[in-house]
Amino acid sequence: MFKINTNLIEREMKYDNTVVLKYHIEYPSIVIPNNRNGERKFNTYNEKLALALQKKSENELYKESVELYKYNKSNNYPIMVYDIYRNYNVTFNSKALVSLYFDEYIFSGGANGNTTRTSQTWDFNYNYMLQVYEFFYKNPYFLIDILKKINNQISINSNNYFPDSCNLVLETFNPLNYYLTPQGIAIYFQQYDIAPHSSGIPTFIV
Repeated sequence: MFKINTNLIEREMKYDNTVVLKYHIEYPSIVIPNNRNGERKFNTYNEKLALALQKKSENELYKESVELYKYNKSNNYPIMVYDIYRNYNVTFNSKALVSLYFDEYIFSGGANGNTTRTSQTWDFNYNYMLQVYEFFYKNPYFLIDILKKINNQISINSNNYFPDSCNLVLETFNPLNYYLTPQGIAIYFQQYDIAPHSSGIPTFIV
């Protein structure tokens, strides 16, 4: 098990002496004794992702938040603050494998904010990120098996999903959207892909 530290970038940004945007961006850094190359790759990669979101927040999203502020103020609407919140969760950390997912929440006005999930699975024996197919190299039909297992789990609580969820699973399945857990491989879908917003991010262990 490797030590993983949390780094934080946060700020409140104002316009017209009013906070119109705030961001909270967490990102991990890892300590790997006797593997400086793997440590550097992981830390550099994740720092770049965090800085890219910071740049997006301070430029593109800040401009949007100012426009929203001006519009709401001129129409006597409540002032809404853009909120960007990114955190991560380590789901597996054993035998040179580290898996984690990131939830990036952005509220930009309206009824609900939107959360996007991304994930990484690293093999520090070789210092690279694993693709999901690498866990099924003996099964050429692994994708069919995964989709069957997901649809079987959906059928247990089908009311939580859109009526055409079987077709939507096929259309929106993304092999990058996975992470490891002690119970197995977790496959997830983004909000609204196969279920309403109230269902959150649908996740299936296969």
